[in-house]
Amino acid sequence: MQDAFQMVSIVISIVLIALVLLQAKGGGLGSLLGGDSGGGGITRTRRGLEKTLFQVTVGFCIAFVAVAILSAIFSR
Repeated sequence: MQDAFQMVSIVISIVLIALVLLQAKGGGLGSLLGGDSGGGGITRTRRGLEKTLFQVTVGFCIAFVAVAILSAIFSR
């Protein structure tokens, strides 16, 4: 059972890395803290494919945390 959790965790990790790399490039932390990179910072709205990609990324993050918690529970 532990091996299954490890394999699922590895697959979700790889997918998460790919999803994060596909996210739109911003100005980094400077734009979030008020820098002038034209990215809009926190108030920027997501639309279309970018919104869907963000929601899928959040879903995979939740799945990763759930698998980690289940793995910890069942490892006892």
